[in-house]
Amino acid sequence: MPLPFLTADRAFEAADDVALPFDDRDRWRRPYRPGPWRVGAAAILLLLASYVLFAAVIIALTDSVSQAGVVLGIALLVIAGALRLLRVGVWVSAYGLRRVGFLLTRTTPWAQITAVRTVQQPVRWLGLPRTVQGQALLLVRHDRAADDAPALLTTHNADFLARADAFDRASDAIEAWAEEYQRP
Repeated sequence: MPLPFLTADRAFEAADDVALPFDDRDRWRRPYRPGPWRVGAAAILLLLASYVLFAAVIIALTDSVSQAGVVLGIALLVIAGALRLLRVGVWVSAYGLRRVGFLLTRTTPWAQITAVRTVQQPVRWLGLPRTVQGQALLLVRHDRAADDAPALLTTHNADFLARADAFDRASDAIEAWAEEYQRP
């Protein structure tokens, strides 16, 4: 028995285009689930943070409290980094499209967006310098040339590596949001 309320990857019915009473289009939402690579990296960081927190407790009990405070601060930074890593991605709302990076977040209103389209091009593998042939979802703005369009999503990033169907669903959802809100 499938539980469609537990997953974002369920098949959409024809009646799903009707907004539900609790469906707030003004809230920022990610139209896809974080990928296993991103979730795995965050889990490893949280595991590391648990060891560092345990070390802070041992240092506080045996040595000095000030040194334990420094180690506790390091653990809190690792936890904050893991949580930020989980927020990285593309978010949409009625206001516009938001690209959340690890250190920087950029929001583009729908009025400034010319097109959101999927293209075949060389893409970076897991954000590393190595490139492979794949698909990318590009954001084309009024004030930039089409060649300078940043890739929002790729088939080889931490959310969609080895998940081509999830990339197709996510890119279709973002393109649908752009099409809906770009109309005059």
